[in-house]
Amino acid sequence: MGEMKGVRLAVMLALLAACGVFAEASPRRIPLKKKSIDLQSVRSAAARTLQRANALAGSANSLRGGDAVDLNNYMDAQYFGEIGIGSPPQPFSVIFDTGSSNLWVPSAKCYLSLACYFHRRYKSSKSSTYKEDGMEEVFAEATKEPGVTFVSAKFDGILGLGFKEISVDRVTPVWYNMLDQGLVKEPVFSFWLNRDSDESDGGELVFGGVDPDHFKGEHTYTPVTRKGYWQFDLGDVTIAGRSVGFCAQGCSAIADSGTSLLAGPSGIVAEINQAIGATGIVSQQCKMVVQQYGEQIVEMLVAQMNPGKVCASLGLCQLAAGEPGIASVLEKEEVHSLHADPRCTVCEMALVWAQNQLRMNRTKEEIDAYLNQLCERLPSPNGESAVDCNALSYMPNVGFTIAGKSFELTPEQYILKIGEGPEKQCVSGFLGLDVPPPAGPLWILGDVFMGVYHTVFDFGNSRLGFAKAA
Repeated sequence: MGEMKGVRLAVMLALLAACGVFAEASPRRIPLKKKSIDLQSVRSAAARTLQRANALAGSANSLRGGDAVDLNNYMDAQYFGEIGIGSPPQPFSVIFDTGSSNLWVPSAKCYLSLACYFHRRYKSSKSSTYKEDGMEEVFAEATKEPGVTFVSAKFDGILGLGFKEISVDRVTPVWYNMLDQGLVKEPVFSFWLNRDSDESDGGELVFGGVDPDHFKGEHTYTPVTRKGYWQFDLGDVTIAGRSVGFCAQGCSAIADSGTSLLAGPSGIVAEINQAIGATGIVSQQCKMVVQQYGEQIVEMLVAQMNPGKVCASLGLCQLAAGEPGIASVLEKEEVHSLHADPRCTVCEMALVWAQNQLRMNRTKEEIDAYLNQLCERLPSPNGESAVDCNALSYMPNVGFTIAGKSFELTPEQYILKIGEGPEKQCVSGFLGLDVPPPAGPLWILGDVFMGVYHTVFDFGNSRLGFAKAA
């Protein structure tokens, strides 16, 4: 995980035994509590989502019983629960993050980072099981927390639940230790994230099973396609039942409990924001490309040119010599895309937009106007795109096809509401990001999605399951 750089780590023996929330082989539940949302939390969530994107570029049985690990829900943007580290246990609030694989908390030796003074810090001198070995990994004592993101965070650290393939320095993740020590009954864990702001329970994380009280019907399962993040194949994306075209041949996605929003390719997110009336920051570069090349793009498509060659023929993209290989998630070198020129990204967006309009028999003039509208709907750098709170009933559902089934989000589910009364604001839960090939294009289905669909992370069968949350 990118944030792990620059931290000092130390070994703690019998790590799992010291994490007081785990004791015996049975389902372990972690409850969550609920608080309301504000704009700053949305902006912080967007920043963390973009950090995740940068890092990316580089059947369980229904089991009842067992203890619960409470998960607090701070403003629909941070879900976290309590663990204990050391002997005797020192309590910490952590994000249970399926998008990373290491455990870290602030260290009492963190002196120069403001964020450390706002959170509980691990004191190695108070633990009888502590042993320092000078390594840069295993159990992380973060002696630096740069930037402002962690200053306002309501959690102390992160407990990664991703695969060992993305564990920094190949450290064995806590989840793997739990399995090895027989601390859970089944090799599966599941999330229920409560999105009801009127309830105090924030949600629940169950280790070793699933809670049948928190989902309806049966789960739809899809295999993990790439171990590291919990990555799987995503089929088409639809707006009001209509295909957006870009993922008609398939995209990839990850289920990520550590990301607050729902992020995807900028071109599709722009179409979604246009459909729901969200207002973002005008991209002058987008408008410039549309003005200079929009008509030619349409003409080439009408002439039946291979869409994959249109932007290259205009000199905006490089034509790949062959099919790119699949980059390992363990590669530390930066992944360089063939499409490094930002004009190429805009061209490819405009290409998809124009194709969708041609399918609806739009005229060239109508397509040109539409492309300019979408340029205006590109999300702002901070990710927040405002919508009219009174227009939710007119907004379309947005669907994601997983294992041949459409999982739809309603406006009430994908719009974040901030404040109450006349001061209330509404913000789109969709964030545009572009993970370049071969890792992308990629969707990050964060808490906006997982709050609607109960999610099972079936480690034993290497698959994910989604069912309507209850």
